[in-house]
Amino acid sequence: MAAEIKHNFKAEVSGDTTEITIYGDIGESWWYESISANDIKEALKNVTTETVTVRLNSPGGDAFDGITIYNQLKNHDAKVIIYVDGLAASAASVIAMAADELIMNTGSMLMIHEASTFAWGTKTDIKKTLNALEGLDKSLADIYMTRYQGERSEIDTMIQNETWFTASEAVEVGLADKVNEVDETEDDEAEDIDAEAYKNNVLMKFRNNKTLIAASASNKNILGKFRREN
Repeated sequence: MAAEIKHNFKAEVSGDTTEITIYGDIGESWWYESISANDIKEALKNVTTETVTVRLNSPGGDAFDGITIYNQLKNHDAKVIIYVDGLAASAASVIAMAADELIMNTGSMLMIHEASTFAWGTKTDIKKTLNALEGLDKSLADIYMTRYQGERSEIDTMIQNETWFTASEAVEVGLADKVNEVDETEDDEAEDIDAEAYKNNVLMKFRNNKTLIAASASNKNILGKFRREN
């Protein structure tokens, strides 16, 4: 999935809003093909607008850069509105939690999972790495719990399991505020009509069409009769 999200980072001011686009990997990189905490720091440095809008589509990357960006946005004076345009996974899901208002766009998803790294060395080195990862996962859970509406044990388990949320599921558990209004309307309509009622509605449409076709054929026969008589 990482290869499918083309890097795009920019900050533009429009009226009283600064829009920041974060597409691609999170973290420092040699060739500047990802977005780092330093990039966000520079983008926010001179922001004086009342609102900062973030367009987010990222598979994640460096957890600590994600946490740093989270804090940069969370502590900024402007109102932060984040739109998940496609994917907010791993470190990007942490960034999403910084929003004063988090909006999931059509078909978007949010994914949370355990931190990972490479380890090499003695058993003592491996234990140190394990302890660091366990501490990092607790820090990630702390951030998710600023929004999550359930129990801490639940978020811990979902992190361990690598959990994917659809747009509406993210809203249901409190990780996001809303789905785009178009989606909400469509979802509500789908939930209000059960399977049997939906089937009957479709059947009625076909029956009505057949009635109209039969009536049309009858009218043509009558008109044809009059034309022949004339």
